[in-house]
Parts: sequence; C-alpha cells; structure tokens
Amino acid sequence: MQGRLLPRYQRRYQAHPLGYWQEEFPIAKSLGLDCIEFILDYNDAERNPLLQMGGMDAIHKIAEETGVRVQTVCADYFMEAPLHSTNEAVILRSQGVLMRLLETVRPLGVTDIVIPCVDQSSLKDGASQRKFVNNMLPFVEHAEKLDINLALETDLPPEPFAELLDQFDSRCVSVNYDIGNSAALGFNPVEELKCYGERITDIHIKDRVLGDGSVMLGDGDSDFNLFFSTLMEYHFNGPFVMQTYRDDEGIEVFRKQLQFILKYIRRGI
Repeated sequence: MQGRLLPRYQRRYQAHPLGYWQEEFPIAKSLGLDCIEFILDYNDAERNPLLQMGGMDAIHKIAEETGVRVQTVCADYFMEAPLHSTNEAVILRSQGVLMRLLETVRPLGVTDIVIPCVDQSSLKDGASQRKFVNNMLPFVEHAEKLDINLALETDLPPEPFAELLDQFDSRCVSVNYDIGNSAALGFNPVEELKCYGERITDIHIKDRVLGDGSVMLGDGDSDFNLFFSTLMEYHFNGPFVMQTYRDDEGIEVFRKQLQFILKYIRRGI
C-alpha cells in the first residue's frame, strides 16, 4: 500500500505522500516487491498524479525505471465522498472522479480500482445499498470494456455482501478482501470465501484485534493459516497488498511483517 515504506505524510496513517511519492518505488524494488497500490485521497485529489496533468507520465517513468508497477488503486476518495451520499452534488462529483480515474489509469495496466464502503462510507442499510448500486451501474459496462475491476471493500457479512455483488451481474464488480478488517468484524474466512472467494481480485494484508485496530502481523485475531489454506481452493492470482500496521517511519516494521507473511504466500504459489 502506497506510503507504507515512507515516513508518514502529514502524520496521517494512510495517505498519498504528496511531493515525495516517487521515493517509495526504489525502496519497494530493493525489498523485492513488484507493485504499489496507489492511493487517491479526497484531500488534494487534483494534485494527485492519478488526476493531475502529466501525472501518468511521471508514474509510468518511475515504474519503468524500477520495475515496480502500479497495478491497483485504492480510491479512499470515496470514503469521504461516497457514491451513496445523501448529498446529490457529492454523488455527481464522485461519479465524475470515478469516470476520470477509469480513463486515466488504464494505460498504466491497472487491473483494480478499490472502492471502500467502510467506516464513514459503510453501506449501513438497504436504502444506502440500493443507492450505491444505482450510482455505480453506469460505470460497470465501461469498466468491462477497459478490463478494470471495480473491487468493493465492505463491512457487510458474507451473505449480504454476495447479494450486493449479484445485483451488478458483472464479473468486473469484484471483491477487495481485507484479512484484518474481517478479523476485527469477527467474520469466518471459510464462510466469506464460500460466498465470494471466486470474485476476490485484490487482497489487503493486515492484522487486527477483534473490535479494535491494526497490530503487527501475528499479534491480532487474523487466522492466517486458515485464510491462506482456504484461499488455495479458489486459485487466486491477484496482488497481495501490504496494508499492515505502521509506525511513524514505516520501513523497519514493514520488513518484519513482510518476512512474516511471505511464508504464507509462498505456500500457496
């Protein structure tokens, strides 16, 4: 996840590191990583290279130089301005941003745009879910033509999440699975994967305590053995994104957690 290898940007836990984002690519290369999940924040969105004039060229250049590509985008923008907002002006702006994002990222070879529906953008009831589906549907056919997944991250239980996915009737509306968030919510990974395992296209690596926040991998309630052994049944071939616990600097705690998780990932390759 973008920023995990760099000092915090403006003391924020997760954010696009505006002004020094390029520094992360050679560090990622030195660690043997092959991709970075770029972040689009609500704040300073127009200054983000994903939307800024000439930004795609800058991303492409550093990706070519390092061999570290941008394969996925985490559109945290939609946490602050959800597509199911009660404010119609917010919805229209967010729809415009999503259309621009689809058009701009395709030349990079981006496969997934992650759309978070958690925390303040949670799909809390049937009305918000219906509004979300209706406001997303205009983009589904276009995403299919571009071969880009709109990967949903939600805090819905397994069966309601599967029912939400079915409303789109499209394979390009997929699942971003967050190991730590599921553990914090008390979900069983076997039940989750049974409901939508074949639709997972992007996985966030994280550990959390039940009902609480992020901790170092192995210190929380995520059952990595159970998750990865079950995942093997579904032939997942997407990216594993390290959205792990971080401190102010980032790099050393990242190294420790990378070594922890590699033994699970390599087991399934």
